[in-house]
Amino acid sequence: MKTVLILCTGNSARSIMAEYLVNTELGDQWQAYSAGVEPSKVNPYAVTAMAELGISLDGARSKSVDEFLERDDLDLVITVCDHARETCPVFMKPVPQEHVGFEDPAPYSDKGDDVALAKFREVRDRIRNELIPFLRERA
Repeated sequence: MKTVLILCTGNSARSIMAEYLVNTELGDQWQAYSAGVEPSKVNPYAVTAMAELGISLDGARSKSVDEFLERDDLDLVITVCDHARETCPVFMKPVPQEHVGFEDPAPYSDKGDDVALAKFREVRDRIRNELIPFLRERA
């Protein structure tokens, strides 16, 4: 089984949703982790959007990329936002890095439940439709 770290800025939505989607849909091929270059907290709209797919984010937390820098078991690092791609640190063991970018749904969080949840669903579905096949091809 291969190991992937999915990296974004805050580790609040995109990378968390990607981690749980990968572990749910490709768990026999990939073990996914997520982190942020500036970790914050898990966005409640991400929790709701994932729950709609029957995927619980209970226990999910925003993690710093620093927790992963000394790991020597990462097979791949995927950045899902431009800021993370530009500021991705150097890992102890050289790790291949890929970029598969997605719009940040977090700025929509203060636009009301209907608008915010629609944006989180859109990003969740794009992750599912683009990142899952991307990793399936690399398993």
